[in-house]
Amino acid sequence: MSFKLFPLANTIADVEGFHCGGLHAGLKPQGLDLGFIYSDALCEVAAIFTTNRFQAAPLRHFQKRSITKTNFILANSKNANAMTGEKGIEDIEEILASLQEVFALHNPIMSSTGVIGVPLPKNKIIEAAKRFDLSAKEDLAFARAIMTTDTFEKRVGFEVVLEDGGSFHIAGIAKGAGMIDPAMATMLCFIATDAQVDATKAKELLQKKAETTFNAISVDGDRSTNDSVFLLANGRSETFDEEAFAFALEQVMHELALLIVKDGEGARKLVGFQIDGAKNAQEAKRAAKALTNSLLVKTALFGQDPNWGRIAATIGASGVECSEERLRIAFEDVVVFDKGTILFDAERERAAHEVMKKEEFTIYCDLGVGNGSFKAYGCDLGYEYVKINAEYRT
Repeated sequence: MSFKLFPLANTIADVEGFHCGGLHAGLKPQGLDLGFIYSDALCEVAAIFTTNRFQAAPLRHFQKRSITKTNFILANSKNANAMTGEKGIEDIEEILASLQEVFALHNPIMSSTGVIGVPLPKNKIIEAAKRFDLSAKEDLAFARAIMTTDTFEKRVGFEVVLEDGGSFHIAGIAKGAGMIDPAMATMLCFIATDAQVDATKAKELLQKKAETTFNAISVDGDRSTNDSVFLLANGRSETFDEEAFAFALEQVMHELALLIVKDGEGARKLVGFQIDGAKNAQEAKRAAKALTNSLLVKTALFGQDPNWGRIAATIGASGVECSEERLRIAFEDVVVFDKGTILFDAERERAAHEVMKKEEFTIYCDLGVGNGSFKAYGCDLGYEYVKINAEYRT
């Protein structure tokens, strides 16, 4: 590579020209629940959203206004502002208009996460947001302000140094632990860069890289009404190299995606499902995502049970071209089924069980049909997931 990546300690706060922070607005009984990202230079903005047909008001508000430039994002937790009709959009407009009377904002954007079907507490948000210090560099506060059932903050950032000495920064902050199975994007994710990239190119790269990152993960097979990924580029570095930028963007998205799966509600394991030898890439993805979403597979992961029959059954049920005579299944390097031959004796069962004791591992499946490949990421499903979601509104 003709460029190098160096981690940023303070992620978005270390990107030139960007500021962020969070505070307690009273949406939650305690803790941070309202945050902002602000750029002192106007940003090109690109976004991708959930394909859930009941898109929340913030998504519809953004698309209604066809925003391509902004310098401010307001984000809240506890309330999704979803299934709230036109009133939900009107509340956003009132909140943002009030903030424009206080701060110098251009096409401000709002993003929300939390409980569906509850009107936005707009007065609390307006009064609290007026207390923002737009000079703040508090990425940890912003990360905590957007958390719902998350157990830890999700932050990633890099300085990218080019061969000619030029450099730019790119960083992202995300939230997500449940309702994770995207078709366009997932959870809430905010990526900021000082690279000089326009909105069209940013959108193109965002969509492309989402396929192997945010669209390759699943916690529970559910898709939210609010899933959003925003990319803000203020150009302050006056530097852009497409190869370097695309690589760094994918790294940020990939690392955030894996953090989300690791924090899957009640999850203890991060598991990769590598499908090779599929008829094409689309069929490889279908099989891989079927494995991430199978409740029987997920509970086997939780029990550390190398039940390879569940793997085979799920692939067969996914509708992809496959056959017993061509299928190969392995837990890491422990092959348990090979082209119609069952290799699952007591010794291999013990070896596969040892693999499944790990916090992170990969299950490999070769369909032996073609050249299609895809790797999806999932987690186990245990008692804590049921407990968290049974009590979500309380």
